[in-house]
Parts: sequence; C-alpha cells; structure tokens
Amino acid sequence: MRQFLAATILLLGVDSLAAAEPRWTLALTLNNQRLEATPITWTDSRAFVLARDGQMYDFATSAAKDAKKVSPTFRGYSAAEMRERLSRELGKGFEVTHTGHYLVAHPKGQKKDWAPRFEEMYQQFVHYFTIRGLAPKEPEFPLVAIVFPTQAEFQRYAAADGSPMGTGYLGYYSARTNRVALFDQQGSGGASAANADTVIHEVTHQTAYNTGVHRRFTATPRWLAEGLGTMFEARGVWNARTYTKREDRLNQGRLADFQAKLSKRPKGLTAEMIGSDRYFETDPPGAYCEAWAFSFYLAEKMPRKYCDYLALTAKRPAFQDYTGAERLKDFTAVFGGDLKLIEAQYLKFMTELR
Repeated sequence: MRQFLAATILLLGVDSLAAAEPRWTLALTLNNQRLEATPITWTDSRAFVLARDGQMYDFATSAAKDAKKVSPTFRGYSAAEMRERLSRELGKGFEVTHTGHYLVAHPKGQKKDWAPRFEEMYQQFVHYFTIRGLAPKEPEFPLVAIVFPTQAEFQRYAAADGSPMGTGYLGYYSARTNRVALFDQQGSGGASAANADTVIHEVTHQTAYNTGVHRRFTATPRWLAEGLGTMFEARGVWNARTYTKREDRLNQGRLADFQAKLSKRPKGLTAEMIGSDRYFETDPPGAYCEAWAFSFYLAEKMPRKYCDYLALTAKRPAFQDYTGAERLKDFTAVFGGDLKLIEAQYLKFMTELR
C-alpha cells in the first residue's frame, strides 16, 4: 500500500460558538503565558480568542487572569516581532528565516535548503487560483513553518501541541496554531523528494486557510481540503508555469491508488463523501485517492464551478456545524442536483486517464 502524507488539518471543536468580527485587543494571562489577542467569543463560562501571532485559544473563562482591554484595534505581530518570539520559543538549535510571506524555522545552516521552498509554494498557489478567477487575499499573519531535524523531535513537538503523531506521520498543518510542522526525513536538508512532497502538501493547506480559499473558522469538507492538498502534489499544479500539460497535473501515485480500488468501489460513494467525512475514518488511503480524483475531475472539467464551490464553502457561518444536508445542498447548488450523473461522468473521466 502506498504511503500517504498524513496531512491532518487539525481543527477546533468549537462548532457551536457564535463568531463576532475580531477588532479590538485584549491582554490576559493564560496558563502562566501573557497573551495579546482579540476575543471571538467571551461568555461567563467559555472564551475563544485569536492571538496576535495567529494562534487560536479555546478555554474556560475562569482560566484567564488579569484580562483587560489594551487597544481599540487589533493587528497581528509584524514579521520581525514574530521572528523574535519564534526564536525564543525554539532555542539555539534553529534559525528563523523570513521570506516574503513565511517565517521558516529550520536547523542552523540550512536556510537555502528550506526557506525558498515555502515561499515558492505560496507564490505558485496564488498563481494557480488567480488565473482561474479566484483571487487569494493576503494573509493576516506571517505564515510559520517549523522543520525539525529528526522525527523524534517532531513527535515531541506535536504531542506538546496536543496533536500526537504516530511514526507514519510526516507533517501536519494545524488550523489552531496556524503552523506547519514537519521533519527532515532523510537528514539531507530540503533536497529530498520526500521532504519536497511534505512541504507541498502542508503549505497547500496552510496557504488555502490563510488566503480565503478555505476559512479557519468554518468546517471545510474533508474531501475538499485533502483533494486540494493532493492535487498540488503534482508538478503541473504546484509549478504550473513550467509544466503546462494535463499529464503534468496528474498525481500518478494517487491515480494508481484510485484505479487499483476502482473494481471494488461502492456505487454512490461520491454522494457519501460530499455529505460526510466518514470515509476518511474507515479507509484513509482510499479516501485520499478518492478526494484527489474527484477534485481533479472538478478542477479540470469545471474549473469555474470548482472555484465557485470553494468560495461558497469558505463563506459558511463561522463556528457552526456543517450538516450532511447542508453540504449536499451547497454542492448541488453549484454543480447540479443529479449526483448519479455526476458520478458516472466523473468515473468515465477517471477510467480514461493514463
């Protein structure tokens, strides 16, 4: 079985909260840490805030100490402020390199191996959607990526972050911290193909959630998020300026996985995946290749509608459940209501790919 990037998008369990537009700054102490943040929700029992470094905190209101309003407006830290804070957090074993949109923390002496890759991926992502009529917005915060020299250090960080990772996990993007974390899989800096694939997949998630293609405060259908991430694994997507043919946009590994499962693929799986994330729980490898295949079909055959659908899901009300009925309603509003026909056309397209 082909190994897949365990690019879990770690979301908050705060679906029932009502969001307000964050515009003013609150200072508070939480778990002995002094934060400057904007309140999203603040009730007698529960609070949810967005900090100036882009991280989100969900806690019992009683846990906050010395809370007071310190500014009538809210803005994120500058890149210089974020760089200083990140350097203090990670210690002397890391350098923090600032690119146009990224702060990349990497092992010392490996600036050229890592930092350019993240910024290049950001630029390629913006280019891909701009030429398709979905203009990404500028991120509100500098984007943070942390590259650990070993898997053990990566796993310790993930566990402390509340996101324990098994040995099969290569990296992840957390919507809570708004960070990408990964490790150097071959001890060779950014040069290896495995490292490059991980960067591509995770930066796709991070960039999508920071440029308005997805939205951190809403529930994005899992197939849509992972389908986008796996599409960008193909060189003709993440580097569309250089590789312009359709075969370059094929993710050959995901295609092979999809075609290997095709004979046993249950009818109606498309509608099930649109309406629910359960397939990712019962058969993760199958769900990843199915998400890639369906996303690739929509992006290739109906690019305008695909972008319209991304925009529609990103406009969902913040912190609300996204029920199966609502997911199906939104999808059919864009692509039409005959899901059996859509599935038949999609499978015909996929079986003809080589």
